[in-house]
Amino acid sequence: MNKTAIFYITILLILTAVSVNAEDYTSHDFILRDPVVTIGGQRSTSTDFELFGSLGQLISGENTSASADFTHRAGWLYFALVTAPTISSATAGNTQVALSWNPSQTFLGAVVASYAVGQTTNSGGPYTFSDVGNALSSTRTNLTNGTTYHFVVQARDAAGQNLVQSNEVSITPVASAAPRCGDGSCNGTENCSTCPIDCGACPPAGGGGGGGGGIPIPLITQAIFKGTAYPQSYVTLLKDAQVAATTRAGADAKFEVSLSGLSAGIYTFGVWAEDSKGNRSITHTFTISITGGATTIVSGIFLPPSISIDKTEVKQGEVLSIMGQSAPSAEIAVFINSENELVKKIPAQSDGSWLYKFDTLEVDYGDHSTRARATKNNDISTFSHALTFTVGTKSVSAAPLFRTTLKGDSNNDRRVNLIDFSILAYWYKRPSPPATIDLNNDTKVDLKDFSIMAYYWTG
Repeated sequence: MNKTAIFYITILLILTAVSVNAEDYTSHDFILRDPVVTIGGQRSTSTDFELFGSLGQLISGENTSASADFTHRAGWLYFALVTAPTISSATAGNTQVALSWNPSQTFLGAVVASYAVGQTTNSGGPYTFSDVGNALSSTRTNLTNGTTYHFVVQARDAAGQNLVQSNEVSITPVASAAPRCGDGSCNGTENCSTCPIDCGACPPAGGGGGGGGGIPIPLITQAIFKGTAYPQSYVTLLKDAQVAATTRAGADAKFEVSLSGLSAGIYTFGVWAEDSKGNRSITHTFTISITGGATTIVSGIFLPPSISIDKTEVKQGEVLSIMGQSAPSAEIAVFINSENELVKKIPAQSDGSWLYKFDTLEVDYGDHSTRARATKNNDISTFSHALTFTVGTKSVSAAPLFRTTLKGDSNNDRRVNLIDFSILAYWYKRPSPPATIDLNNDTKVDLKDFSIMAYYWTG
């Protein structure tokens, strides 16, 4: 074999070796080029991963002795992983906000040693952080009422370095509403004499003489109502068609009201709220049995959205504005009742307000109606009031929401049905019925009132 042949065979072997060994190993986050990865035994970081320590030998099998930070398997690197914490709740108070979050999940040896809460008045930061230790909640104090704050949570390692950061939440601390009689709490200067609806009736004065035994503490019969209305809205509780208590919802639209001094029996209660524009919700009505000497809790009340429209008649092709208020960030489903029902979905804003601009080209000329309901955290409200409008040849602005009730509409839901019948039945031949119940104003409820109700019956 001559020298030229030997030279070409050598070149061929070299090229063959290069074509076998010089492959590229890739992933979504990095590319590793054969044959050598060099690291100086220090910590190397990127936005996608962190690599610690030294590499093991490139052989088949497993090497765990080379580093305490990862395991090396047949040429591939394993990286520690930490998921972001998630802020699960933020509750506004007087100059403070209470936060809680779900913990970070860790994999392949990663360790979260503590959490830090960052706050700012500018969405997106920069944030001022304070370490809260290995806790899953924190109350931020010394805040300014009426100012919106933005919060994030960082998961940190033992050295105090940020591993991963949560989502941002925004919330506004508010001053506590001034206590007033009927807000469901016995506080301030209220007592059993000045505010029996909150504090209970005062016991009769005790007689003289006798000794021992003490005075037995009477059992309290009360009901507590909890639910969701609109942010900072006033909520009214009705008992058998009469106003029994009022309270104010918080910035998160949550409300709670208690009613004491009750007797055991069956009652029909109603709850309604008034939004920031003065529009009332439909009355959420329910009948429950109250047990004597016990506290009955009614929770999960989700009031439907308030609703209004800007026109009662609109030219076809013009926009009809449908608006209202609900719980913050709730999903609002707007129903347009036409020959074919249309359903439009929009999110409520952080203050609960919502607005849908309806293109009337989607429906024919004639009369139509619209109503809405809300969904939040897998909870669905009942429907709002139904409002009617006409698609025609001119535009007529809507008057303020009609708030007076139909004759016989005891619970102000714009219907006369079995609920109103049950309220009327409660007052049958009872003394001093309220004016909304005594339909012919003769100071009593009898068959004449039921006849009047039947005339206005809507079902």
